[in-house]
Amino acid sequence: MTAPVPVAVFASGSGTNFQALADVERRGQAAWRTCILISDREDAGALDRARAGGIRTKAIAVAGRDPGLVEAETLQALDEAGAAAIFLAGYLRLIPAGVVSRYPRRILNIHPALLPSFGGKGMYGRRVHEAVLASGARVSGPTVHFVDERYDEGTILAQWPVPVRPGDTPETLAKRVLAVEHRLYPLAAQHLCRAVAEGREPGPHQLPGDAWTLADTLDDSAITRRFRETFTDEMKDESA
Repeated sequence: MTAPVPVAVFASGSGTNFQALADVERRGQAAWRTCILISDREDAGALDRARAGGIRTKAIAVAGRDPGLVEAETLQALDEAGAAAIFLAGYLRLIPAGVVSRYPRRILNIHPALLPSFGGKGMYGRRVHEAVLASGARVSGPTVHFVDERYDEGTILAQWPVPVRPGDTPETLAKRVLAVEHRLYPLAAQHLCRAVAEGREPGPHQLPGDAWTLADTLDDSAITRRFRETFTDEMKDESA
């Protein structure tokens, strides 16, 4: 069995996506090991989740600080923790350029819409779902992508379509998308970390050909079944 890849998780908020990752790790199914959680906020709930799990934490303030100092402090924290990859889990700050260059195609982010639409600076949380509904789109869903020096423009690694239902509000759509985020992100993380452990570049994770058709039918049970079938091999316990 290959040793888990040490990863840093960055979060600004309550950390539900971090919890989804941590739950997989706790079950012994993860190809990664969280070595540190970094937040730009001292009061982020994700820090409490990490501490409860015995994970090292670090708060690195960003607002009003010299970007060079933020970059240096971040790199130092990553080096001290021995991180080989980074997962952004609701982290609302732009990653310093020096960190991006140190971890090329080793930083993942999850966005609550189907990029390249509905992304960019300031597009997070409720704002994203409001924009999706205002556009009249019939399908939304999370995107996992590599991180570069710009918001939400990195190469897409994985997506999964989620239906937009008549009468949806930003809250109901957000709840439906978040449930899929919590399933998709660990799978994409597994995909990346297996590639890192094997010394190869991770390619995009291809959706099955009927994924978009299923989303358009609004058939949640069929979507769930296809999701499980598609990713069965990603999350199998390699220690078995």
